[in-house]
Amino acid sequence: MRRKLLFLLFTILFSSVSAFSQNVIKGTVIDKDTKEALIGVSVYSEGAKLGTSTDLDGSFSLNVPSLQGKITFTYVGYNSLKLDARADLGTIELESSAIGLRDVVVTSSVAIRRKTPVAMSIIEPEMLEAKLSSQEFPEILKSTPGVYATKQGGGYGDSRINVRGFESANIAVMVNGVPVNDMEWGGVYWSNWAGLSDVTRSLQVQRGLGASKIAAPSVGGTINILTKSTDAQKGGSILYGIGNDGYNKVLFSLSTGLNKNGWAMSFVGGKNWGNGYILGSEFEAYTWYANISKIINANHQLSFTAFGSPQWHNQRYNNDKMLVTEWQQQKEKYQFNPTYGFDAQGQRVNANRNRYHKPQISLNHSWSINDKSSLSSALYLSIGDGAGNAWRGASTSSLYGTVTATGTLNGIGVNKTGHRNPLTGYMDYTNLQSDNAPSDVNTTGSKTVLTESRNNHIWTGLISTYTSQLTDEINFYGGIDLRYYAGLHDGRIIDLMGGSFYVDPARATIKDPTSTVDKNEKLIVGDIVYRDNTGYVVQTGGFTQAEYNKDALSVFISGSASNNTYWKIDRFYYSKENQKSEVKSFIGFNIKGGANYNINEEHNVFFNTGYVSRAPFMSGGYFTSIHTSNTVNRNAVNEKLFSAEVGYGYRSKFFTANLNVYYTKWMDRTSVRTFIGDDVDAFVNLSGLDARHQGIELDFVIKPIHNLEITGMASLGDWIWDSKTSGLVYDAYGRPSNGKTVIDAKDQKPITIDMRGVKVGNSAQTTFATGASYHLLDGLTIGADLTVLCNNYADYAIEIPDIGGTYTYYTPFKVPDVGLLDLRANYRFKMGPFDANLMGNVNNVLDQTYISDSRDLQPRNPGKHDDWTQVAVMYGFGRTYTTTLKVNF
Repeated sequence: MRRKLLFLLFTILFSSVSAFSQNVIKGTVIDKDTKEALIGVSVYSEGAKLGTSTDLDGSFSLNVPSLQGKITFTYVGYNSLKLDARADLGTIELESSAIGLRDVVVTSSVAIRRKTPVAMSIIEPEMLEAKLSSQEFPEILKSTPGVYATKQGGGYGDSRINVRGFESANIAVMVNGVPVNDMEWGGVYWSNWAGLSDVTRSLQVQRGLGASKIAAPSVGGTINILTKSTDAQKGGSILYGIGNDGYNKVLFSLSTGLNKNGWAMSFVGGKNWGNGYILGSEFEAYTWYANISKIINANHQLSFTAFGSPQWHNQRYNNDKMLVTEWQQQKEKYQFNPTYGFDAQGQRVNANRNRYHKPQISLNHSWSINDKSSLSSALYLSIGDGAGNAWRGASTSSLYGTVTATGTLNGIGVNKTGHRNPLTGYMDYTNLQSDNAPSDVNTTGSKTVLTESRNNHIWTGLISTYTSQLTDEINFYGGIDLRYYAGLHDGRIIDLMGGSFYVDPARATIKDPTSTVDKNEKLIVGDIVYRDNTGYVVQTGGFTQAEYNKDALSVFISGSASNNTYWKIDRFYYSKENQKSEVKSFIGFNIKGGANYNINEEHNVFFNTGYVSRAPFMSGGYFTSIHTSNTVNRNAVNEKLFSAEVGYGYRSKFFTANLNVYYTKWMDRTSVRTFIGDDVDAFVNLSGLDARHQGIELDFVIKPIHNLEITGMASLGDWIWDSKTSGLVYDAYGRPSNGKTVIDAKDQKPITIDMRGVKVGNSAQTTFATGASYHLLDGLTIGADLTVLCNNYADYAIEIPDIGGTYTYYTPFKVPDVGLLDLRANYRFKMGPFDANLMGNVNNVLDQTYISDSRDLQPRNPGKHDDWTQVAVMYGFGRTYTTTLKVNF
């Protein structure tokens, strides 16, 4: 009996052990093209009905009762993959679901972790979708080291971004390898690209010199945006979102998948509209996108992409900053809009409006010449059509009032001549129309009219890159970067604001003796005022790069050269025979190099260095006045930049971190336009204006437990002006001036600007961020992000009130530090046969009041340069929210 009992107990114990025994399936998932580890890939055992996700190094470990059935791998933007279960699956390569991605990657020079020696941050598509909500596109990067992004005036698409203290004109923005920075002044109007977030597949920020293979490189950093391209799998999605202040969004996408003849097509369409968080900032915007790809054969592939975002939005003009005390007097507080008001019929009016449509069309061709060489080419076209409203005639101060510390009217901060209701602060459009109306007193027409400042352009270019594997270790890249740009600028009357005609005072400034323009002509709606010119930019350039890759070492050296040619046709200030300006070219070049060494699977180190000589921008660098004169700045010189950076990376299953230290010296920064004395068109060419940008950046990701991911970053910047420079004064036509009249060259007196030790303004120099994502239940993820902004110094203008002597500047007002908390939730579930995703976002949860943009009005005053009462400011948004439902089919 005892023997039977022992046998029974042994049998039960053995059965229990067998029942609870586990088999471990492990492996590492990487991108098939870039060989980068993929984080967060879903790994699911169909037999065991169990799943997990990949860790920070792309690895996973899944415990299952038996090694049977299929293991499924799924990840946003990649084709699903099924493999037979076995203990060690080794390295699993997932292929992008986008047709033509390899072509895009080659063209846009996307950096690769642990290989490309640059500091970079990548926003994966899943996180982009989860975090963006109704934020502006640059704001998704606010938790990235060295980045500062604000909404500026708060109108739809009016945001800006700084990287390492450099403004947008010095940050290269690339969409599928095509540059989108304005060809005349280098900046980016994000309202032109507001719909880009709806079609973005991947977003990468390269800080510093970057890896982009174009002839005119960036100074502060590079933002690489890859669109969704064409999905290889058939399907689509429908999205609807709502939010605060009447925010609405609808979006649909559809892909045919890749058919047996090698064709694939994808389409996206959507609409955003709302009242806007800022008073009177209504907007309406559309998104459209199309991609058609054709795999011709094993060696050739064509991809046609076109997208755009036509929009209109009312604005709070960014220059309408007010003093802190003035904001506090407003009924709407920080949502107040000084351009908002009412007309005689009591209808709400905001005369400041922007409309624009800038579609980009590109044709990419990928040619695999042989197993060692290929040619990737992108032929593109961009057509801009739109305008922003602008007042002409009376000065802005007589419309909106002046921004001063004294002379406020009932606490509103306007002067008594302003067309503003002194009790509400709103613009009194009825009063303005009454002043303009014809009468016995007013026989000279409208004092102030509303115009559209049009900025239409056509821009075409070709970027072509040849790649060759010279040996097993050495790759060679070489290519061309060709661009042609023609930009029309004029001002057209759209509203006489109660008057019957308008006499343009700008015509009185025409100095061309052969001009036959009637300077006293009575103009009406549709007539051109203030300006009418077309600027032309032709850039031809080439680039080359050599890479050495062997085992753990990657080394590169690259260089480029470009020839920028500028000229202008001015139809307003010049007679027909004198309309074309002087044509001048500038040669720019750069050389850079770096190396990355992977010490082992966990540690890597890198460094890069380079020197850039960049042609001055056409606007504000080459022409002394882009709007009123064809005169060129004969003393214009190239801007120069030296940069060096070292970095260290650590990667393990549960923790990754990147630490880098950078030093950048910016020399001969172009600074031409100033306002001197009575001659607002006088300028001083301040070549020799230098700045130093240096800092330390750290970012990390921790997965302490399976369902929890913690992120963080710290960015400690030290950005200062570092020079004392001098220059001579000229008027808008290049003649020696004393700021009031033309003088003899021998009587010119130099002006000296001392900027040594002055902090660079307009961007937070120290930032911190931390965030967490937790998979609470099956399909439910909650997250929080805290961003802290410190050492944010006010912006200021380099202006000179008089001729001669030295003008010393001081470090401007430092904006109070602030911490902003965002919350999000994401629930993935089945809606019948469809996969659905319900997302909720609350930004600035604590409803913090904070200054986002500021301007010091007294940067030269040693007693007032840090006085908060002398600073005009703009406040960031308070608490906002959105809820979005997306259904995939």
